[in-house]
Amino acid sequence: MKMSRRTRGIAATLAMGLVAAACGGGGDSGSGAKAGDAPGDEGPPVSGGRVIYALEAETNAGWCLAESQLAISGIQVAKTIYDTLVQPDESGKMLPMLAESVEPNATFDSWTIKIREGVKFHDGTKLDAEVVKNNLDAYRGKYDGRSPLLFVFVLQNIKAVDVTDPMTVTITTKTPWPALPSFLYSSGRLGMSAQAQLDSKDNCDKDLIGTGPFKLKEWKLNDHFTAVKNPDYWQKDADGTQLPYLDEIEYRPVPDTDSRVEGVQTGQFDMIHTNGGEAVSQLQPLADSGTINMIANSDAAEVTYLMANEAKAPFDNLDARKAVAYGINREEFKKLRAAGLQDVASGPFAPGNLGYLEDTGFPEFDVAKAKEHAAAYKKATGKDLSFTMSYAADASTKISAELLQSQLADSGIEMKLTSTDQAALIDRAIGGDFELAYFRNHPGGDPDNQYVWWHSSSPVNFGKINDPQVDKALDDGRVESDEAKRAGIYEGMNERFADQVHNIWLVWSLWTVSSQPNVHGVFGPDVDGEKPFTGLASGHPVTGLWVDGGGA
Repeated sequence: MKMSRRTRGIAATLAMGLVAAACGGGGDSGSGAKAGDAPGDEGPPVSGGRVIYALEAETNAGWCLAESQLAISGIQVAKTIYDTLVQPDESGKMLPMLAESVEPNATFDSWTIKIREGVKFHDGTKLDAEVVKNNLDAYRGKYDGRSPLLFVFVLQNIKAVDVTDPMTVTITTKTPWPALPSFLYSSGRLGMSAQAQLDSKDNCDKDLIGTGPFKLKEWKLNDHFTAVKNPDYWQKDADGTQLPYLDEIEYRPVPDTDSRVEGVQTGQFDMIHTNGGEAVSQLQPLADSGTINMIANSDAAEVTYLMANEAKAPFDNLDARKAVAYGINREEFKKLRAAGLQDVASGPFAPGNLGYLEDTGFPEFDVAKAKEHAAAYKKATGKDLSFTMSYAADASTKISAELLQSQLADSGIEMKLTSTDQAALIDRAIGGDFELAYFRNHPGGDPDNQYVWWHSSSPVNFGKINDPQVDKALDDGRVESDEAKRAGIYEGMNERFADQVHNIWLVWSLWTVSSQPNVHGVFGPDVDGEKPFTGLASGHPVTGLWVDGGGA
C-alpha cells in the first residue's frame, strides 16, 4: 500500500546524515554511464557471493542508532543492518517500508502509521507498534536508558507517540508538520532496532539487531565490518526471489581517496564509495576501458562549504565573513580541485531542490572588495583579519585547503590551517571549538530538514547562526503545506544566507560508486512498484547487490 497522493506530494527525501567533513562538492554528473543509471544491461540477478566495499571512514561510536553520530559511511553500514519506516522512490517521495501506510490528518498534526505484518528482527522477535513506539521515543529522548544527542532536537516537534492497536502507532505533533515522513527516514539513520538492543545497557552500539537484509557477523574497529545474509528477510524481488541476493558484505574503512581508487583498480576492493570531481577524473578512464563499473551523480547533492563560527571572533563580524567570501575564487577552485565536474554552489539547495535559486546574490570573487571588507574589519576591531581553518586529515582535502589559503593571501587575509580526523572534526563542531571549518553537509530533500542545522535554538547549529529572519523562515516553512508558498519561503531564506554570508559556499557534491564489472544492482529493486532513489550522498541500499555467478 502506498502513501496517499497528498502525503507523497509533500514529503521528500531527508538526507540528514551528520556532517561528513571531507573534500567534496556537487554539480554535473561525470559518470561513464548515464547519471543515476546502472551501467549497461546487467541481466537477471543471481543469488550468492560476497563483496568487499571500501568506505571513506570508520564509525568509531558504533550503531546504537538513537545515540550515534553517523556520517555517510556509518549510514551506509546502517542501511545494511536496519530498515526504516519509510524509504524514498526515484523522485525522493517517501513510500512505506516497515510501515504499511503513513497517513496524516487534514491539518498535518496527527499521523497514523500502520506497521507491516510479518516482519521479524534478527533475534526472531516481532516488529510491532510497541517496539516502533519505543524506538521513536528513544530517538526523541523519551525512553529510559537511551540518551540521544542529535535527534532530541530533530524530533522535538513530536508531542506524543501512542500505540493505537498492536500494529498501529499515532504520532501527534506540536505544530502542523507536512514533512514528517522525511524525518522518519532521515537518510536511513532512523532505523528500527530490536527491543533487546534498545535495552542493552553496555552494548547497544555493538550488539546490532535490526530487521535489515544482513546481520552483523563481526566488527573489528578500523579494519572491517562483516555482515551475512538474513535468511528470514521480509522482502522479495518482483520475481519472488528472496532478498538480499548476496551471502555476505564486508566494509573496510579507507580514509584516503587515492587508496580506494587504487584498490578498485587492482581488484583489492569489489566496490568503493568516493566523493568529488577529482575522484571521478581518476575513475573515468577505468570506466571507459571497461575495467570498472561507475555510477556518478549529484542527485540530492550536498554542498561543500566553509562554515564560520559566528559566536566568536573574527566571524562574529559580517565584514570578516564578506572578506573571505570575496577573496575566494570559486571558479578556480572548481577547475583545480573538482576537475571542472562540480558546479559552483549558489547556496545550500542544489538544482532540483525546493529553495534553489540560480542567483542568490552571494559575493563573487573580487580582490578589491575582499580587501575593502578586511579593512573595515580592522577599523572596527583594531586587528588584521587572521584565523584558523580546520579540515579533515586527507591528502586531497589538504590540497584544497592550501589552495583556499593561497587565494585569501592574495587579498592580504591570513588563514592558518589545522587538520584532524573526521570524527574529531565533528566533535569540534559540536563543541564550537573552531573558527572556520571545511565542511560537507545539507544534502537535498525537504528544506525543513535543515531546521536542525540553522535554527538559533538548535544545539547542533554548528555555525552558531543567530538570525531572526532565518529562524522565521524555518518556522514558517515547517508548518506551511502549500508547496508554492514553501518554495518562496526557502528561496527568501537562501537569499538571506547570501546577504549575511552565514556560510561560504564552494561546490555541490558529486558522489560515485565504482565496482568490479561483475558487481550489479547498486540502487536495488523497485520501491513499492516505483523506481528506486538514485542519490548517493547518504549511501544506497544493499538489498539488490549481486555478483555474476553468485554462489556458484
